[in-house]
Amino acid sequence: MSVMEVMDASAPTHVAHRDNHTHRDVNGGWLRPAVFGAMDGLVSNLALMTGVAGGAVSQQTIIITGLAGLAAGAFSMAAGEYTSVASQRELVLAELDVERRELRKHPKDELEELAALYESRGVEPKLAREVAEQLSKDPEQALEIHAREELGIDPSDLPSPTVAAVSSFGSFALGALLPVLPYLLGASQLWPAVLLALVGLFGCGAVVARVTARSWWFSGLRQLALGGAAAGVTYVLGALFGTAVG
Repeated sequence: MSVMEVMDASAPTHVAHRDNHTHRDVNGGWLRPAVFGAMDGLVSNLALMTGVAGGAVSQQTIIITGLAGLAAGAFSMAAGEYTSVASQRELVLAELDVERRELRKHPKDELEELAALYESRGVEPKLAREVAEQLSKDPEQALEIHAREELGIDPSDLPSPTVAAVSSFGSFALGALLPVLPYLLGASQLWPAVLLALVGLFGCGAVVARVTARSWWFSGLRQLALGGAAAGVTYVLGALFGTAVG
């Protein structure tokens, strides 16, 4: 809770302002790994399969490569996201413990620190101290305020390693499945897999734009271009290496 929220807590909120002043959830632990996982699954598995297909291998080899890329990538993404988010969470909890001990051992110093912080933001000294004293009466509230003001974190809204891992695993697997799907349904040529994957890339980019408020066509075309470029480069490399090995 900020100083202005404390001062205006009892003030009525205008209906139009309340209805038009909502924000997207930018702190959740699911969005980044889900988006990154889907894009990575599409691009990496498409590139892997086109690279192998460029070497003029059998249909069965391409399918096995695609499924292996899906499984390996999904588990790798999930493990990486879990470890990353868990480490970040542990670091934050350790810092919260430090702040909790300081609040218990040196409550007056922490109060003065909070008051000085509000003063530095333009609050009058007397009011800054009154607000700091009011907020410091509840130890848990004081910890939350100090964490937000000093560390820039919300102790009640820490990302979940499990949510990040599951989101990453599912989204990567879904993205990586698209290039393989035409082959599993009986396709014998590469172009249906490439076409479906590129459509998926454009669709993912357009969906992401709904969250980030970017233009849907710009976001979709950007992902389409990046994925198409990766697939094209790996196909050429696969053809070159296949010719050299052959």
